Amino acid sequence: MAVFHALLPLFTDYGYLAVFFVLLLCGFGLPLPEDITLVAGGVIAGLGYANEHVMVIAGLAGVLIGDGATFTFGRLYGDKLTRRPFFRRVLTPERIAAAERQFTRHGRWVMFVARFLPGLRTPVYFTAGMSRCVSYPIWLLMDGTAALLSVPVWVYLGYLGARNFDWLFTMVTRGQHIILATVLCIALAVAAIWWRGRRAAASKERQ
Repeated sequence: MAVFHALLPLFTDYGYLAVFFVLLLCGFGLPLPEDITLVAGGVIAGLGYANEHVMVIAGLAGVLIGDGATFTFGRLYGDKLTRRPFFRRVLTPERIAAAERQFTRHGRWVMFVARFLPGLRTPVYFTAGMSRCVSYPIWLLMDGTAALLSVPVWVYLGYLGARNFDWLFTMVTRGQHIILATVLCIALAVAAIWWRGRRAAASKERQ
C-alpha cells in the first residue's frame, strides 16, 4: 500500500483537484491503481478534509473524462499513430483486426469489463475509438455504468475505514478479489454465449 500512503499527503493538501487529476492521468495510462486512488480520496473525506459525496462526483468526473479522452484520442489520431514504427510494432494490423472483430461481436461487454482491468483499459479504449466499431454512446453507457458501480464503492469504503487502516486494507483486498471474480464470471458467460452462437451458425451451414 505504498501508493496509498504516497497519495494521502497530496490529496490532503489539494483535495478534489488532486484526486481528479490523478484519475485523469490514470485514464491516459498512468500506472497507478485507480481503486487505491479512490480509496485514498475517501480516506481524506473520512478524516474531515473533504466531503465524501463531492469526492464521489470528483472521482466520477476524473474517471469518465480520462477514459473519454483516451477513446476520443484513438478515434482522432489512432490511424496516424499506427503508421509510426513504434506503435505499429505494438498495434499490428493483425491485432487491430482481431480487436475489431471482438468489438463488433461483444462491443458493449468489452467496454464494461475493461473498466475493471487497469492494465488493459487504456489500450482497449484507444483501440475501440480507433476501430470505430464502438459508438461513443455505447462506450459511454458501458464505461459510465461500470464507473457508477465501482467509484462510489471505493470512495465510501475509504471514508468508512479512514480511522482503521487494518480493516480498510483487508476490505480493499477482498473487494479487489470480488471484482476480479465477477469480471471473470462475466467474461466466461460472454464466451459461452459466443461459443453457442458459433456452434448454432455452424450447424445451420451444415444443414
